[in-house]
Amino acid sequence: MDDEQASLTQLTVVGVRVELPSQLPIVLLKEADGDRYLPIWIGAVEATAIAFAQQGIITQRPMTHDLLKEILEALDRPLLGVTISALRDGIFYADLAFGDGITVSSRSSDAIALAMRTGAVIKVAEDVLAEAGIAIPDEQEDEVERFREFLDTINPEDFTSTTE
Repeated sequence: MDDEQASLTQLTVVGVRVELPSQLPIVLLKEADGDRYLPIWIGAVEATAIAFAQQGIITQRPMTHDLLKEILEALDRPLLGVTISALRDGIFYADLAFGDGITVSSRSSDAIALAMRTGAVIKVAEDVLAEAGIAIPDEQEDEVERFREFLDTINPEDFTSTTE
């Protein structure tokens, strides 16, 4: 395993909610083999796209992320993975990874929405998770309840992050 791969941590999507009282949508990701969470404030359209994918909702006509998935399938160019690669000035940056070492820069919310549709693995650079992640030790509660409690105690300024 090279240094770049060793410094990446796999994430799972916990869910999308609206943070009160600001009414800003947030996607919450969790370290797959740990207790750190990564909150990312996102736009309403991207929040809807992620929530639809998580709930398995299929729209009558394809949304942009669905269309991109269909294009990738038609071109036989699968999305191999998504990496949330940087956090600069409160904005998260992501990369889409394809075969032959090809990567494309993306907004993190779009990358997450596409990964959820394609089944691609979502990873984060360890330095990003160290900077913006929040450790919430596992307890007897399920993740949804912990997420609700988490949202009750935070605001965007806590993470030096605003909408992407």
